[in-house]
Amino acid sequence: MKVGCVGLGDIARKAYLPVLGTLSGVELHLQTRTPATLESVADSLHLPAGRRHPSLDALLAEGLDAAFVHAPTAAHPEIVTRLLEAGVPTYVDKPLAYELADSERLVTLAEERGVPLAVGFNRRHAPGYAQCAEHPRELILMQKNRIGLPEEPRTMILDDFIHVVDTLRFLVPGPVDDVTVRGRVRDGLLHHVVLQLAGDGFTALGVMNRLSGSAEEILEVSGQDTKRQVVNLAETVDHKGQPSVRRRGDWVPVARQRGIEQAVLAFLDAVRSGKPLSARDALETHALCERVVRAVLERSAAA
Repeated sequence: MKVGCVGLGDIARKAYLPVLGTLSGVELHLQTRTPATLESVADSLHLPAGRRHPSLDALLAEGLDAAFVHAPTAAHPEIVTRLLEAGVPTYVDKPLAYELADSERLVTLAEERGVPLAVGFNRRHAPGYAQCAEHPRELILMQKNRIGLPEEPRTMILDDFIHVVDTLRFLVPGPVDDVTVRGRVRDGLLHHVVLQLAGDGFTALGVMNRLSGSAEEILEVSGQDTKRQVVNLAETVDHKGQPSVRRRGDWVPVARQRGIEQAVLAFLDAVRSGKPLSARDALETHALCERVVRAVLERSAAA
C-alpha cells in the first residue's frame, strides 16, 4: 500500500511518522518543498531516494493508495483539492481550512468524486476520552490552556480550540439546542474563549485560556453522582466516594495515548476495505467553530 505524507513539520515528525514508518505493508513516501527537511526526515526513517519527493506532482506520479496531509493549514485547500481530484483517499490534519466555505467545498468534492476524506480529530480515539463516552455525562467540562499565547481569533480557534469543540460534540449525549460563546479579545488577540453547549438534561463547557500560567488539558464528565477526570490524556481519575487513579503505562507510546495511532489505523483499514468514509460530521465541527469565531469578533467589535 503506497502512502504519502505531505508536509514534514512538527506534528508529522512527532506523532504520525513514528506510526506510519513502522506499519507493515505500507510503502511510505514523503513530500515537502524544503530539501534539507526532506533529506533529514527520510534519512531518519531509512527511506530510499525513490520515496523522497520535492513536489506534489512527483508524489502523485507514484500512484498513491492514500495520503496524509500535515502541511500548514493555509495550504490545505490546494493540497487536498489536488489529492481528491487525483482520486487519492486523504487524511488531513485539522482543520480542513481556515474558511468554512473552503471546508464545505472540500467535503463536497470528496463526496462527488467518491473519495474517502478524513479529518484528524484524534481525541475521539484517545483511550481516556473514548472511555468518557461510556460514563454518565450530565455535565461535561473541557479545558485546554496554554502559557503566554494569545493569538488572532480565527487562527487560535481553527488551529487549536477546534479540538475542544470537536470533543464536546463527540461527548454530548443528545441534540444541542443552545449555544453560548464568550471571549476576551485585546489588541486583536484572543486571550480566552468559552463555549457552552446545552440540551435536554446536559450542559457541556469548553474553555481555552492562552494566558493561564499553565499548559494543561483536563476533561471532566459527571453525572449520577460519579465523575471521571482525564488529565493531559495520560491520567484518569474516577470519583465515586474515594478517587481511583489510572495512569498511562510506562511503555504506552504517546501516539497511542493521544489516539493518533488508532486514527491512522482506522483510516487505513477503511481505505483497504473500501469502506465509505465521509468528512460530513467533521464539517459540523468546522461550522460550529465558525460560529465561535463570529461571536468572538462581534463581541470584540461591540466592546
